[in-house]
Amino acid sequence: MTTPLTPENIRRAPKALLHDHLDGGLRPATVVELADAAGYTDLPSTDADELAKIFRTATHSGSLGRYLQPFAHTVGVMQTPEALHRVAYECVEDLAEDNVVYAEVRFAPELHIDGGMSLDAVVDAVLAGFVDGEKAAAAEGRAITVRCLVTAMRHAARSLEIAKLAIRFRDKGVVGFDIAGAEAGYPPTRHLDAFEYMRSNNARFTIHAGEAFGLPSIHEAIAFCGADRLGHGVRIVDDITVAEDGTAKLGRLASLLRDKRIPFELCPSSNVQTGAVASIAEHPFDLLARLRFRVTVNTDNRLMSDTSMSQEMLRLVEAFGYGWTDLQWFTINAMKSAFISFDERLALIDDVIKPSYAVLIG
Repeated sequence: MTTPLTPENIRRAPKALLHDHLDGGLRPATVVELADAAGYTDLPSTDADELAKIFRTATHSGSLGRYLQPFAHTVGVMQTPEALHRVAYECVEDLAEDNVVYAEVRFAPELHIDGGMSLDAVVDAVLAGFVDGEKAAAAEGRAITVRCLVTAMRHAARSLEIAKLAIRFRDKGVVGFDIAGAEAGYPPTRHLDAFEYMRSNNARFTIHAGEAFGLPSIHEAIAFCGADRLGHGVRIVDDITVAEDGTAKLGRLASLLRDKRIPFELCPSSNVQTGAVASIAEHPFDLLARLRFRVTVNTDNRLMSDTSMSQEMLRLVEAFGYGWTDLQWFTINAMKSAFISFDERLALIDDVIKPSYAVLIG
């Protein structure tokens, strides 16, 4: 018997998450407490509920620039080893509570050195928080594996330095590299030396592309930079023509991405809030899924977007009528695209994800 697709049952389903920003997922109360401890006085409110409301009002504005503004406050309170450890630890707790069994959480170390920490110390603190969070979750019967992506800001000039940081920590929990920030005016090709360094070390990386900017951003990320995955990538829909009868014709770039099985780290709620798409119902997720692109479901920023993996899945179910088989497919897509080893991916798919979904599917 098939398990009903209720919010509670969706929460029980195992999930794999590839695109989640550490500084976009803090608990509101933690932001307030860390600000008080650090003497950070720029918060627009010291009431946790009101602060969350203010953040979400800004991020639901339909503008990527406006969406990014509240990050000044979360980053502002994440400038000590203790703060970084706590935020990382609570991130793992919150993901495990949502039955995420694998997650790659990203953050930009260069944004957390205002208090005098070195880049290495910043990464050390975050990774320690992840490890301790995993142990605490396991003790409560919620096994979760969390790995880290280090991100360089595309408007800055430290990407090669951050890529080298990724390689230094590759055997300690960092599994890849990323660039993020405003796309317009900051093409990924500005950071070719960083991507070449990653490739020369047989390392993996993803690139934010095709979110607030169009096909040229995606083309550069793939053709010149050699990205293993695309952060967002929703504007690939501009290279797909859908006829009145529903048949779709793919352009050369869209065809290449589908043929090469390039994973899309799609973040439905965030894409609506930044104005990349008009609504969940109009999100290209379903079109890309039906055309057999490798689509994955992600949160982007759990605090700012007021979301979780369960909520993202529920919104897709409500918009497109997906069933358990579809949710299993999206989850396995994510695990196939993860930056951990083949054996680790296969173990999670065969020993955790498929058995759990077999029960839900009935």
